[in-house]
Amino acid sequence: QVQLVESGGGLVQAGGSLRLSCAASGTIRTTDSMAWYRQAPGKQRELVARISSGGDTNYADSVKGRFTVSGDNAKNTVSLQMNNLKPEDTAVYYCNRRRVGLDYWGKGTLVTVSS
Repeated sequence: QVQLVESGGGLVQAGGSLRLSCAASGTIRTTDSMAWYRQAPGKQRELVARISSGGDTNYADSVKGRFTVSGDNAKNTVSLQMNNLKPEDTAVYYCNRRRVGLDYWGKGTLVTVSS
């Protein structure tokens, strides 16, 4: 089992920045990938950014150039630096850890961007 705990959400004005962090504990595998998803009210959960065990990253088109995902394998953490936030970034952000056949999820942290 893997436990994921997110932190860093909050309220910010449009144009501002936030940094989310996710700490993993339990049965950690260095081959896992980690990601951030988000779910806005009334919408489906969507991928925001993923980082592979080798450090490769991919981003949703809507956040490219504004968000940066990074991982620290030694600390089993993954972070999401969010700059130039927009009201449409408002959502609950979830940390995800993926290995073959399994997805683990955190409980989420709320990000609210005011206009």
